[in-house]
Amino acid sequence: MELSQGTAGERALRVVLVDDHALFRAGTRAELGDRFEIVGQAGTVGEAEAVIRQTLPDVVLLDVHMPDGGGVSVLQACADLLATTRFLALSVSDAADDVVGVIRAGARGYVTKTIGASELSDAVRRVAAGDAVFSPRLAGFVLDAFGTSAGDVAVYEEELDRLSAREQEVMRLIARGHTYREVAAELYISIKTVESHVSAVLRKLQLSSRAELTRWAAGRGLL
Repeated sequence: MELSQGTAGERALRVVLVDDHALFRAGTRAELGDRFEIVGQAGTVGEAEAVIRQTLPDVVLLDVHMPDGGGVSVLQACADLLATTRFLALSVSDAADDVVGVIRAGARGYVTKTIGASELSDAVRRVAAGDAVFSPRLAGFVLDAFGTSAGDVAVYEEELDRLSAREQEVMRLIARGHTYREVAAELYISIKTVESHVSAVLRKLQLSSRAELTRWAAGRGLL
């Protein structure tokens, strides 16, 4: 399979598909296979844990309901990987209990299977970058469950919207304490490019130092 590399010099995001319906996995793979590197797929909790641990993908597209336990069970089995592998729930269910359950277990987002291919691709990229992503009507369930005000979320999203996707990636790594050299190696870009992105981030967020950036990101749950 020929892999999509995004812009020049960037590697394709590595994705695992977890769903108990083989036909749905095949359709999703056909839709996303030219945008991401599909490194594995699974139809049960056991298969999912095995392939996720074997491939260590950037993002797992995770079904919520499966015969042997479902998305929450997969998240619990892979709890030690949540810092490096992001999980995006993709389900026919839009029930509040399902949404809140998988988010509490560690998923970074939840979208329904009515989503289009372009929107799903964007959701995968945003989750990989560390964003929390929800289908519009589902976000309210999370706000209610976790006590975050809609006003706060709107402000945070407005601030993040000032940054490009690449600037957001750089921002998170720098805020977590990585050096410019480490960020450059992680994102396959030059140190000079990292420096340019950091300068742009500080300017757009009206911050003056890396320390302020770390406090800004921590206060918004972005670390």
